[in-house]
Amino acid sequence: MTKTLSRRGLFSCACHLGAAAFAATAMPNLGLAASPSTKKTDLTADQALELLKEGNRLYKTDSPVRSVQGRDRRIEIALGQTPFCVLVSCSDSRVSPEILFGRGLGELFIVRNAGNTADTAALGSVEYAVSQLGVPLVLVMGHSRCGAVLAAADVVENNTVYPGSIGRMIEPIVPAVLSARGKPGDFIENCVRANVDRVVTRMRTASEPALLDPLKAGKLRIVGASYSLDTGVVDFFNEA
Repeated sequence: MTKTLSRRGLFSCACHLGAAAFAATAMPNLGLAASPSTKKTDLTADQALELLKEGNRLYKTDSPVRSVQGRDRRIEIALGQTPFCVLVSCSDSRVSPEILFGRGLGELFIVRNAGNTADTAALGSVEYAVSQLGVPLVLVMGHSRCGAVLAAADVVENNTVYPGSIGRMIEPIVPAVLSARGKPGDFIENCVRANVDRVVTRMRTASEPALLDPLKAGKLRIVGASYSLDTGVVDFFNEA
């Protein structure tokens, strides 16, 4: 006995066939990455640092910046990333690293928290990027009028107590504030730079081989910087 399709069945088959044909013709290549990539950046620490400096020079003069982004770039890095810098910066909404340095998708491995401190999560993230992704440069960047630094200064100067996790979050910044007391210049800006210096020093003197070994081999640099909210300029320091 021959089975016949109803009009509804024929219509349903036609719809499925039509959808399959559309997928095959209109979307012949979805651009999905074929396999995971283990590629690492071939930039040196010096070259990576110069890229950041050049990007900020373009940013502060409103020059066109050609950052890598968009569909093709997304597909290119879907199964593997090759960042050239770990950037430890503040969570402040006015401090967006990719914008300040004119960088795009997959170029910066960013670790952000209020006050750009180096807690366990931040250090672990830095060590991962250096040891597993082959990143040659770590940049620790503070910024002018940082709220976390202001809060730490308030603790030191006025014995202010901040509740809950806020108080615990700013504790690592307090020693930087204490070290900046009595120095010439703007007190808060001195605190911002002292806080960056403390984080840089902590990473350079880390006991973990993930950072120590590439530092000793000259394959890693850890540098400090401070971003001006007013001028858009990133001032690099402690570059040794």
